Amino acid sequence: MTLSIDLGVGELAATRFAISPLSETVSGLQQLAGRQRQTGNLPWLRWAADELAAAPLDLPRTWPLIANGRASWPEFLVPAPMGTESSITDDLEALQRTSAEQVRASLRRVFGHTLPESIAALAARPIAGLGAIAAELLAAHDRLIAPHWPRIRAVLDADVSYRARHLVTGGAEKLFADLHSDLHWRDSRLILRRTRWQSERPVTLGPGGLVLIPVVLGTPDVLIKMRTSTQTTVRYPARGIGALWTAGKQAPAGSAVRLLGRVRTELLETLRSPATTADLARMFGVTPSAVSQHLRVLRDSGLIARERSGRNVLYVTTALGIRLLSD
Repeated sequence: MTLSIDLGVGELAATRFAISPLSETVSGLQQLAGRQRQTGNLPWLRWAADELAAAPLDLPRTWPLIANGRASWPEFLVPAPMGTESSITDDLEALQRTSAEQVRASLRRVFGHTLPESIAALAARPIAGLGAIAAELLAAHDRLIAPHWPRIRAVLDADVSYRARHLVTGGAEKLFADLHSDLHWRDSRLILRRTRWQSERPVTLGPGGLVLIPVVLGTPDVLIKMRTSTQTTVRYPARGIGALWTAGKQAPAGSAVRLLGRVRTELLETLRSPATTADLARMFGVTPSAVSQHLRVLRDSGLIARERSGRNVLYVTTALGIRLLSD
């Protein structure tokens, strides 16, 4: 079974990448609720469970929208972000701009016309309800996402840089060929295949092109909104998730230590997941200048690569460096 999106020249030209702290917050809560957990995020899930066991979060408005046993959830929880520099405040302001009718329509699509009591209260007073939800999501972000945001953001930035190069060098065909195994580009159509779907699902495009959002704390699947009050978003698993929570925690390989020394080997291991000099300095408890000296040696040896993403310079282990670590 397939889902297909027809993209005209104008819509394809308007397609862009974005990074959303709110998307990570909602995805993290969904993972905690048991929705299609991604095994690569189990270290974060264990940390978050311990964090909440010590001091629970009170999410009376938000939790019923996420942990409800339904196949979908209200699309207004993750509006299309404006760009790669959106803050959690920007995202929550966009959420609160959802109109009352759009909120009610989204709730009907998920819960039907007979709404559960907690959901009916939101439908009765959508604007006040969105304000309360925004406050709860901000608290969840500050507790569960903000402590890890520099590393998560580095992975997201690296993914956007990688995909953008594909788009520049090979157009939409090359971009979507590598975005996810379920996504395909053919004859100006983006096709999403899911074996569990029983019938074709049409997408009602929002205004403008698609917004492509890499996600760390999400499901292994691609998520495309069927209907939306903002631009249609395509949320997909970011590259580098597998190494994000384990990088720097594995014992360095003996051959790499003998060749590079323990500090540089630990840096090389950590950079399986991209990071900035400042990130590394915080993790290792040293000065940025000390980290820079080691990074220069590793880069001159071809073991790490450097790329710019916005205002940040990211370092990541190359294929040569990974082979050295594996020996």
